[in-house]
Amino acid sequence: MSLDTVKRAAETPDEAMPFAELGMKQDEYDRVREILGRRPTSSELAIYSVMWSEHCSYKSSKVHLRQFASKAPASEALLVGMGENAGVVDIGDGWAATFKIESHNHPSYVEPHQGAATGVGGIVRDIMSMGARPIAVMDALRFGGADQADTRRVLPGVVEGISSYGNCLGLPNIGGEVVFDPCYIGNPLVNALCVGLLRKDQIKLATAPGPGNKVVLFGASTGPDGIGGASVLASATFEDESSAKRPAVQVGDPFMEKLLIECCLELYAADVVVGIQDLGAAGVSCATTELAAKGTGGMHVDLNLVPLRDPSLRPEEILMSESQERMMAVVAPSDIPAFMAICEKWDVPAVVIGEVTDTGRLVMTWDGSVIVDIPPGTAADEGPVYERPFHEPAGQAALNEVVDLPRPADLKATLLQLLGSPNLASKEWVTSQYDRYVRSNTVLAQPADAGMLRISEVMEGATPTTRGIALATDGNGRYAKLDPYAGAQLALAEAYRNVAVTGARPLAVTNCLNFGSPEDPEVMWQFAEAVRGLADACRTLGVPVTGGNVSFYNQTGAAAIHPTPVVGVLGVIDDVAKRVRSGFTEPGLRIALLGETRDEFGGSEWARVAHDHLGGLPPEVDLVAEQGLASVMVEAAAKGLVAGSHDLSDGGLAIALAEACLAQGVGAKVALPEDAFVALFSESSARALVAVKAEHFEEFAALCASFEVPCYGLGETGGESLVVEGAFEVPVSELREVHTGALPALFG
Repeated sequence: MSLDTVKRAAETPDEAMPFAELGMKQDEYDRVREILGRRPTSSELAIYSVMWSEHCSYKSSKVHLRQFASKAPASEALLVGMGENAGVVDIGDGWAATFKIESHNHPSYVEPHQGAATGVGGIVRDIMSMGARPIAVMDALRFGGADQADTRRVLPGVVEGISSYGNCLGLPNIGGEVVFDPCYIGNPLVNALCVGLLRKDQIKLATAPGPGNKVVLFGASTGPDGIGGASVLASATFEDESSAKRPAVQVGDPFMEKLLIECCLELYAADVVVGIQDLGAAGVSCATTELAAKGTGGMHVDLNLVPLRDPSLRPEEILMSESQERMMAVVAPSDIPAFMAICEKWDVPAVVIGEVTDTGRLVMTWDGSVIVDIPPGTAADEGPVYERPFHEPAGQAALNEVVDLPRPADLKATLLQLLGSPNLASKEWVTSQYDRYVRSNTVLAQPADAGMLRISEVMEGATPTTRGIALATDGNGRYAKLDPYAGAQLALAEAYRNVAVTGARPLAVTNCLNFGSPEDPEVMWQFAEAVRGLADACRTLGVPVTGGNVSFYNQTGAAAIHPTPVVGVLGVIDDVAKRVRSGFTEPGLRIALLGETRDEFGGSEWARVAHDHLGGLPPEVDLVAEQGLASVMVEAAAKGLVAGSHDLSDGGLAIALAEACLAQGVGAKVALPEDAFVALFSESSARALVAVKAEHFEEFAALCASFEVPCYGLGETGGESLVVEGAFEVPVSELREVHTGALPALFG
C-alpha cells in the first residue's frame, strides 16, 4: 500500500476513505474536508476520528457540561479547573492536591484484568502530568447481579487488575465502592480515581509554548495494543461480538509506570519541563494536537523517530495506538542534555521526535514525506458539538408511582437479610486484595466512610504539617433512575457527607458520568437532568467541579444501564490526629442520630432486597441540611467532641448501627421512635450516627443546635450485641458472620 501523503491527498480528492469504519459520521467527515480544503490523508483521518470521538471530544455532553463552569461557586481554593489533565486545589501550608476520576468501562468488560489495570495507569499519569506525586487511588465499581455468570468472570479480573497495578506502583487504595445490579451485566463500570500532591507554585500544564523547543516522547515503546482502544470502545455499544475487540484493549506495565513517576518528579525538580501531557486515549494524536493547540499552535513531528515495539506499524496505527506508560514533554533545547540524563538514570527511554513551531500547523512526516498538515486546534478543541434531542422516558411517570410494599413483621430478619445482601455486605473480599497502607501515610481507609492521608511526609524535604486530605466516591444508579436530577445531587451529598463525618472540610468535586447512548433521547434526558442537578448542588454546597469524565454508550443493544453519576469529593483536615474514626470505638459512649428521618423508601435497598422493586421517588434532597451537618462534624472534630461516627445511606439506620458495631466489635443498646421500621430502614439523606463521650454530650448537642441540626439521643455503646429495645437483639458475632460471608460465598 502506497504512503498516503498530503500531496497525494490533494491529487486524489475523490478517493474513498474509511471514515465510517472509524466511527465518523458523513457530516463530520465533510467538515474535515472543509477544514483542510481537501480530503484527509489516512493519518489525518486517524487523528480526527479519535479526537472527535465521543470519548475524547465530549461532543454530545459539552453543551451540558458548561454548567459546571457557569454555575461554579466562588472558590479561593481552586487553582486549576476543567480543561486540564486534572483539577488542582489549594489545601493550605503551600500545598496543593490534584485529583480526578475517569472510566475504563468497556475495556474492562472485554478484558477485565488489563482493562482495569490500564484504567488505574491512565488516571495516575493524568495526576503525574500536573507536576504531582500520585499518593493514592480509589475505585468505584459496578457489576451485574452478583449471582450472574458473567459477573463471576468480570469481577475477579477487574479486582486483580486494580490490585496488581496499584500495588506494584506502591499506591494505597483507600476507598471506593462495589455495587451489584442486573442493569450492569455486560456493561460493568470501572471508575478509577487518583489523587496527587505538589507544591502549589509547581503546577505543570499541557502546553507547548516557545518555537524551537523540543518535543520529547518518553516511557514505553509504541505497539499495536490499544489501537482503536478507549477512544473507540468508549464510543460504541457492546454487542455479542465484543470479544473480537480484545486486541483494542491496552496492556499495562506498572513497573515502567513506577519508573515514569520517579523520573517525572526528578524532571520537575530539575525544572527542565516547559509543558507535559500523558498519552492516554488517542495516544500520540491527543498529545500532539492538545499540546500544540494550547501553545503557539505549531509543531513538527517526525513519526519515524517514535520508538516501536512492532516495526511493521504504519503511521496511522502509530497515531491511534494507546500503548500505555508514555508521556510527551516540551523541553527547551538547552535543557535536553539534563532531561535525557535523568531519563537514562531511571531507565526510561526518551527520544526527541519534533519541535515547537510558530506556523499554527501540526505537521508530521514519514520517510521524509508530509503525511499530516492540520491546524491542531481543529482536532483538539473544535470537534463537533451536538445538541442532542432529549425527552423524559415514556415510562417515567409510571416508574415514579408510589407502591405500598408490605412491611416486615420481623425486623431482625430484615436487618440480617439486608446486611448479607451483596450491596450491603462487607467488601473485605475485594479490599483485602488492595494494599491500603503502603507508604504509611494512610490514616483512614475502607471500610471507613472516607479515605484519609497525612501529607507531611509525602514529599522529600517538605516542611512538616499536620494537614491531611480525605476522599470519598459515591453514586446510586437506582436513585438516578427514579429522578436523575435528585439522584446526582444525592450522590454528591453522600460523598460530601462521607468526607465531613471524618472531620474534614469538603473542598472540591470530580465526577464520572456513566450513561447509555446519547443518541437515545430518553438517555440524553437522564444525562441533562443529572448534570443540571449536580451543577446546582455544587453551587449550593460551595464545592466546584474540577474536572472528570463522561462515559456514554454503556448499553448492550437497546438496554442501557441505570444513569450512574459517580461523584468524588476531596476535603481537607487541619490536623489528621483529630480525625473521627468510623463506628463505635469503645463502650460507654452516648449514641446520637443527627438529621431528620422521613418515610422514604423509593429506590431503597430494603425495597430492592425484600421485594425486588424499583419505583417511587428517591429521598428528598436537603443541601442546607447537608451543609449544617458538615459544619457540625468539622467543628466537633476540631474540638475533640466526637469519638466515632458513620454516615447513614444505603440500608438506613439499621445498617449504620450494624456497621458501627462491627467496626471495633462494640455492641450498642438503642431505643427508637414508635415506627421502628421507618426509623431503621428509611434512607432519608443528611443524617449521621455519632458516638460521644458522656462528658462531651451536652456541648455537642449545643453545637448541633447552633447549626440547626436535629440531634436525637438513641442510647449507649457497650456489650456484645446490638439491641434495639422492643424490636430485636443480635450478637455482634452473628452480624459479623452474615456481613463477611456473602462475597466469599459468591466468588470463592
